[in-house]
Amino acid sequence: MSSNASRSLNGLKILVIDDSKTIRRTAETLLSKEGCQVFTAIDGFDALSKIADHQPDLIFVDIMMPRLDGYETCSLIKHNKTFRETPVIMLSSKDGLFDRARGRIVGSEQYLTKPFTKDELLGAISNQIN
Repeated sequence: MSSNASRSLNGLKILVIDDSKTIRRTAETLLSKEGCQVFTAIDGFDALSKIADHQPDLIFVDIMMPRLDGYETCSLIKHNKTFRETPVIMLSSKDGLFDRARGRIVGSEQYLTKPFTKDELLGAISNQIN
C-alpha cells in the first residue's frame, strides 16, 4: 500500500462491531498501525452507545451476533439522521449472494468476508473514504 493511501487513514475513527474477540483484536491491531483510532463493540447494543459517544467515520459490523445482529444494527444506524451517512461495511464468514443482498437492503456500503487480509480491510476503508 502506498504511503499516500495509508496517510489518508491517519486519525480516522473506526468502530469494529464483532462478537469474536479474535476479529476485534485483529482489526484493531491492523488499523491502529495505519494510524486509525479504533473502538470496538461486542454486539449491536454495545455499539449503539459507542457510535453516539465516538461518532466514528466508518463502521465494520459482523452479521452473526447475539441480541442484535449486523443487519438490525446497520438498519438502526442508517435510520438515524445523525449517522445515516456513516459508511457501514458488513463482515461475515459466509460469502453468500443472499447475505450480500440483505446487507445492501439495510444500507451497508460494502461486504467483507472473514477472515479478511490486511489489504482487503484497508482497501474497503479506502473505497469508502476516498
